[in-house]
Amino acid sequence: MQARAAAVEEATERILDAAEELFWNNPARPVTLAELASKAGVSVHSIIRRFGGQAGVYEATAARSVERVGAQRNDADPSDLEQVVRVLVEHYEQFGDRALALIAAEQASPTVKDLADVGRLCHVDWCERMFFATLAERRGADRRRRLAQLIAVCDVYTWLLLRRQRGLSRRETERAITEMLEPLVA
Repeated sequence: MQARAAAVEEATERILDAAEELFWNNPARPVTLAELASKAGVSVHSIIRRFGGQAGVYEATAARSVERVGAQRNDADPSDLEQVVRVLVEHYEQFGDRALALIAAEQASPTVKDLADVGRLCHVDWCERMFFATLAERRGADRRRRLAQLIAVCDVYTWLLLRRQRGLSRRETERAITEMLEPLVA
C-alpha cells in the first residue's frame, strides 16, 4: 500500500515538473495533455484521474510554483534591509527571466494573465510583509503611495533595468536597490 502511494506521489511530481517545464519553454503556447503525458511518462488518463484535466494541472502547478517562490522570498528577516534585498535579487537571478516571459505572454491567454496577476499579488503581499514596520504608521493615501514606491523599487523591471540593461553586477544591483529603499524605510 505504501509503495503504491509513493508511486502515485512520484508520478504526480513528474506531471507537475513536466507541466512547469513545458509552460516555461513558451508561456504563450498552450500545453496539450498528450504532450504533458509524454513528457511525464504517464498516460493522459492518469493526468485526468489525478487533476481532472488541463485546468486542474494548471492550478496545481501554479499553486506549487507560488509556494516555492514564497518559501524562497520569505527567507529574509524584514528588519535587515540588506538581507531582504539580497533575497529579492537572488530570486530575480533565478526566476526573473521567467517572470518577464510571463508578463510578455499574459495577453496570449486568460490562464497566463491569471498567473501573472497571482504573481503581482504575491509581490504586493511580500512588500507589505517585508516593509511592515515602514507601512504600519501610515494611513490612507500616504500608505498607498509608500507601498506603491516599495513595490516599484522591488519590481522585476527594476532588476531588469539595473542588472541587464545598465550592466550592473549582482552586488551593485543589490546596493542600488538598497540605496533606493533606504529613504523609503527610514
